[in-house]
Amino acid sequence: MYPDAGGVRNTFGQMAAKLAGFGYTVLLPDVYYRNPDWAPFDMATVFGDEQESKRLFAMIGGLTADKNTSDGRAFFDYLADRPEVSGERFGVCGYCMGGRISVLVAGRIPDRVAAAASFHGGGLVSDTADSPHLLAEKMTATVYVGGAQNDAPFTADHAEQLDKALTAAGVRHTIEWYPAAHGFAVPDTTRSMTRPPSSTGRR
Repeated sequence: MYPDAGGVRNTFGQMAAKLAGFGYTVLLPDVYYRNPDWAPFDMATVFGDEQESKRLFAMIGGLTADKNTSDGRAFFDYLADRPEVSGERFGVCGYCMGGRISVLVAGRIPDRVAAAASFHGGGLVSDTADSPHLLAEKMTATVYVGGAQNDAPFTADHAEQLDKALTAAGVRHTIEWYPAAHGFAVPDTTRSMTRPPSSTGRR
């Protein structure tokens, strides 16, 4: 379970515990472990605080595609060695920044990822060489994307491009829109959920 840009905190511990309650072994990694003793962010105020926002984006920028890939391999190897875990392929899910990591890892480590889910993830489609949608042909996982409404990091155009890439590659996938703000799936962020999601792409 990849956290959002705020990193590991109480709300994600609760989310991981709930998922584990369904019978899964859940690994919730500190994606910012390269920043020893980093102070937790207050997600209610971080984007309105210039210094905190600067610190947050600096840490996000340090998570390159290569680092996420090497970390992912280490996470999967660790899980595979656990006595309560069976099999060599895993499911990954992520929120916001973590949603991008989930899809990226599905494309960069396809032999280890059986399913990938992104909730209000941003950067799934970009004009950079490490854009996750460019990895569609390498993916073997089933992919789920839950987008937020009026969300600049993942727009209708992004969804269309992602859908086309996954469809062309024969990747089984679903893209849905939730009538809610960015961050809707994480309890300690501002959100508004008023009705069920609508599917805009499905294979």
